[in-house]
Amino acid sequence: MRFDLDKIDTSIAYKLLVATVVPRPIAWVVSQGTNGVVNAAPYSFFNVMGPAPAIIALGINASGVGGIKDTARNIMETGEFVVNLVPERLAEAMNATAIDAPAAISELELAGLGTTASVRIKPPRISESPVAFECVKHTIVETGPHQFVVLARVLAIHIEDRFVKNAERGHLDVDGLDMIGRTYGTGYTRIKDIFNMVRPSWNKSGA
Repeated sequence: MRFDLDKIDTSIAYKLLVATVVPRPIAWVVSQGTNGVVNAAPYSFFNVMGPAPAIIALGINASGVGGIKDTARNIMETGEFVVNLVPERLAEAMNATAIDAPAAISELELAGLGTTASVRIKPPRISESPVAFECVKHTIVETGPHQFVVLARVLAIHIEDRFVKNAERGHLDVDGLDMIGRTYGTGYTRIKDIFNMVRPSWNKSGA
């Protein structure tokens, strides 16, 4: 069956996209408003876009009432935010920060999470998260009414020491990080069922 997205309701298009583009990594974004309030929210329209410079992309949709989300507003006003990653042990806490709280409320406090000062930017990172990216805005593209794609440069990556196997070679204990991903509806996935394939080489194929 073909779905022409310009001929169906946006809510149906959303369901089709999130049910087929799976699993998606979760960006647990911490930003800080000009009023000093620290905001935290999870986003699964997220990925890394390149290493030189290190660029991540973050998709932010309209809020439930059709306005701009606090995260988007904070990034537009300050240009800074932290992407924290989510291991399974923090799944419930991450979900708690998805609440539609008023702008003056800190979701981190509601979830009982601590913060650690960042080194290069003002917003703090989540103390309990094993991986955090300090990011600065590169470009913001408005792709629809109150819908944005944020491209940001990663200035620093914090990784909990116990998960670093070889710092000089950039080798990590990926299994130990125990990250989760987003699927569809209320679904999440554990990134544990892994299989390996060696990328083919034309020069070694004998062709």
